[in-house]
Amino acid sequence: MKSEKISELTTNRLSVYLRCLKDLADGGHETVSSEALAKAYNLNSAQIRKDLANFGEFGVRGVGYCIKSLRENLTDILGLNSRRRVCIIGAGRLGAALANYYISSGKNFEVVALFDVDQQKIGKKISDVEVFDVKDFAAVAKRAKIEVAVLAVPAESAQSIADVVMGAGIKAVMNFAPVPLKVCEDVKLKTVDLTTSLDSLSYYLAGADRSNGKHMKPNGGGGRI
Repeated sequence: MKSEKISELTTNRLSVYLRCLKDLADGGHETVSSEALAKAYNLNSAQIRKDLANFGEFGVRGVGYCIKSLRENLTDILGLNSRRRVCIIGAGRLGAALANYYISSGKNFEVVALFDVDQQKIGKKISDVEVFDVKDFAAVAKRAKIEVAVLAVPAESAQSIADVVMGAGIKAVMNFAPVPLKVCEDVKLKTVDLTTSLDSLSYYLAGADRSNGKHMKPNGGGGRI
């Protein structure tokens, strides 16, 4: 592997490549070229080759990539050859949906605990995973060997919850609350902001409307502007 730091965009693309390779393997394919991979999944073949070159030489000229071998290498590069123990803070609709998704997906992430402040939820189970009091987070996190914390809490409480998570020594946090969080330098934060994504889609649709002559403001009688 090259010594320079690999960008997050690159690792995001590696995850996409791995998912595509699994699809090809499930379809009975044994090899694939970067061009064929790009064409089948609407990717960029030059980008694929560049991304993979950061980690070594995986392809054979005139043959392409061995799908089985490349999947194994990408799995190792992304650290997916061991299961990661995950907790979800917030046992509401979003938290429950996330728990059900991770449990049913068969991926390398195991939801081992949920947390909430609602006494009516504490002690109950969602998909066989117990809901604990967030006040007991540090003790439960240590006992359950939690590595990743997923925040599915209201925006106004997200930072205080993040502080609790960091105080317990968790180094990987995924935030679904629509608010920017401050974290320590040694903590990796990923924010999934659904509102921002929807706003971006709205801007795209508004642009299409503008191109069709809608939402065009009059200039006050045709004078100069």
